[in-house]
Amino acid sequence: MSRLVWISAGVGAHLLLAATVCFLFPFLMDGRGAADAPVAPWWWGIDALLALQFGLSHSLLLLPQARGRLERLIPRPLYGCVFTAMTCLSLLLLILAWRPSGMIVYRLEGWADTTMRAAYCLSWIGLLYTLGLTGYGWQTGWTPFWAWLRGRPAPPRRFSVRGAYHWLRHPVYLVFLSQVWLTPVMTQDRLLLCSVFTVYIMMGSYLKDRRLVFYLGDTYRDYQASVPGYPLMIGPLGRVPHPRATSG
Repeated sequence: MSRLVWISAGVGAHLLLAATVCFLFPFLMDGRGAADAPVAPWWWGIDALLALQFGLSHSLLLLPQARGRLERLIPRPLYGCVFTAMTCLSLLLLILAWRPSGMIVYRLEGWADTTMRAAYCLSWIGLLYTLGLTGYGWQTGWTPFWAWLRGRPAPPRRFSVRGAYHWLRHPVYLVFLSQVWLTPVMTQDRLLLCSVFTVYIMMGSYLKDRRLVFYLGDTYRDYQASVPGYPLMIGPLGRVPHPRATSG
């Protein structure tokens, strides 16, 4: 019975992911009736909390300490599925509870509107490309779940530099950040979302670097020293000198 529950949870997480994408695509393009909706009371406070709950919960689940505690409660190979499910639920809460401000900062029309929408659609192709570089099955938790389902150990996840990762450490985050900003109708509530998510992505990138140093040690430190996190960045999100090169 317990195994059947976890099988259902693993499959359900991926069905939930598909449903979340169906909601997320139009939400990030146009918002939730943002252009014509009346002003929602206290929209700024509600929306700020919704954006923060996604960023905080997503980051918390990725902490090595939080992951270790969660894996004591569930089968270890299902951590990725549980993470996917909780991320999707957090995103759906944000999308469905979002309150429009009804106040437009700018609205693109004509060729500018078409160009922005085309760029947004292309960003989803970019997202699929960058996610695929590290393996869709690892990103969603399917690879370890499928191995567990067949009674086999999960294949080792190796660190390898492919495609866009030769030039940037965080291409997935960069593409997601572009999706947040690529909208033909910028309202005050969408500007709030863009601002919170920009801060979250920058902080999340820094924390991801720290996690990978924790797991990979000098292998990732060497990578940090040669590849920046983002274009034209300095500091912890630029190239980070290896401690060996600065010691002595």
